[in-house]
Amino acid sequence: MSLLLLDGAVRMKKRTIPGMIFVLLFAASFACAQQTPAEAVALEREGKLPEAAEAWKSVIKNDPNDAGAYASLGVVLSRQQKYAEAASAYRKALGLDQRLPGIEQNLGLAEFKQGHFAAAAAAFHAVLAADSTNSQARALLGLSYYGAKKFSLAAEHLEAASKSDPSNMELRQVLAQSCLWAKKFACAQEEFQRILEQNPNSAEAHVLTGEALDGLSRTDEAIAEFEAAAKLSPQTPNIHFGLGYLHWKMHAYEQAQQEFEKELSLDPQNSQALAYLGDIEWKHDQAEKAIAYLNRAQKNDATLLIAQLDLGEIYLRQKNYSAAKANLERAVNLNPAEPEAHYQLGRLYHAEGDQAAADKEFRRVQELHTKSQENLVGKISASPPALNPSEER
Repeated sequence: MSLLLLDGAVRMKKRTIPGMIFVLLFAASFACAQQTPAEAVALEREGKLPEAAEAWKSVIKNDPNDAGAYASLGVVLSRQQKYAEAASAYRKALGLDQRLPGIEQNLGLAEFKQGHFAAAAAAFHAVLAADSTNSQARALLGLSYYGAKKFSLAAEHLEAASKSDPSNMELRQVLAQSCLWAKKFACAQEEFQRILEQNPNSAEAHVLTGEALDGLSRTDEAIAEFEAAAKLSPQTPNIHFGLGYLHWKMHAYEQAQQEFEKELSLDPQNSQALAYLGDIEWKHDQAEKAIAYLNRAQKNDATLLIAQLDLGEIYLRQKNYSAAKANLERAVNLNPAEPEAHYQLGRLYHAEGDQAAADKEFRRVQELHTKSQENLVGKISASPPALNPSEER
């Protein structure tokens, strides 16, 4: 290269001797700065990752169309946990050569570890389109759907992945959670039962099995699971609430009240325990005690449907129509498909003399028919446990 530059300098008649010397020195330093793929690989093997990354960048600078160099740069950046830069390098590599083996999966991993679950899922789909037998990509696709809160799709792919790796309890745990949140309760109960066989002293597994059994309307069995969990871990938050809720469903209000009070002893601000205690007091016709609990509950969480409904009904009976209307309208906004909210609002309009509005609400009740069966999913936790995108899978 220096000879070519020298030749060019000779042919430039106006070039000065100092200028020629500068060109020669620049050319020599440029030649020294350029690094080869072999040097980059050697640096990586030595564990000198920042230096290896710079070496690959030098290779790319010399040949911007070197797809393999971009792919190798992505690997080095991923090893440094620079996942955003790695993903960019992988995309450039694929843009130059889509046939590069393993790079689409590496891209999916880089996106997954950033918590970009939709982008990760797209990459793993591409991997499976090329090789449907890739069990690792199948598992990672399921985990990506779980992270994206697409639980039915997560369950579908994780179930297939778990068949290839039946001893992977972590995978089974996420499969079970996916089934639970997709309300595929039979699948969830089966998977949590397998987890319990491996670890019968897991309070969490007993709780989750109980949730699945509750979804299958096997409430007595669900209560037994929660009782086992409470015995194993009596101080764990939400176990007593869950057990209380199951007793409440069975109209065993005395047992329910005891469990809700135990929950409040652990967490005095537990909104749901407060709300259900208020509901029990209202069922016992203790309006003032009920109002005290329900107001504490809605102060902590204004989205609790039971608190809004009960307060609306109590205020309606007390002929405090403005307060009743505020609570009942909130209840309808929280769940427009809740028949009880429309029924109580219809009663309010009738009491106020607005029969047309009352009839409209009563017609809505008839359209909605019966109240859908409630279960514990979403009560104990507002969302399933999050994945840790930084974990290796």
